[in-house]
Amino acid sequence: MIVAFSVSPSAGEPDGGVSEAVSRAVKVVRESGLPNSTSSMFTEIEGEWDEVMAVVKKAVEAAGEGSARVGLVLKADIRPGYSGQLAAKVERVEAHLRED
Repeated sequence: MIVAFSVSPSAGEPDGGVSEAVSRAVKVVRESGLPNSTSSMFTEIEGEWDEVMAVVKKAVEAAGEGSARVGLVLKADIRPGYSGQLAAKVERVEAHLRED
């Protein structure tokens, strides 16, 4: 499965940013050893259901340190029997774009 998620604590930086909290969450994801990618809005992680959800939980906890509330947006692509799709899905789109 691939999960795309975004976390945001209720108490961020003075300018309204949340980069410090998000960096704590991304660190958890990267240290998990699972395939992952981070963009400006979401972090994606690929693996089996239980391992991915355990990492998401730890990432949310890390982002929420010192905050009374954390918002979580999560989208999942659950496709049993497939792996390596984090990069493969993008490559298939890029292949179509090269055809044009």
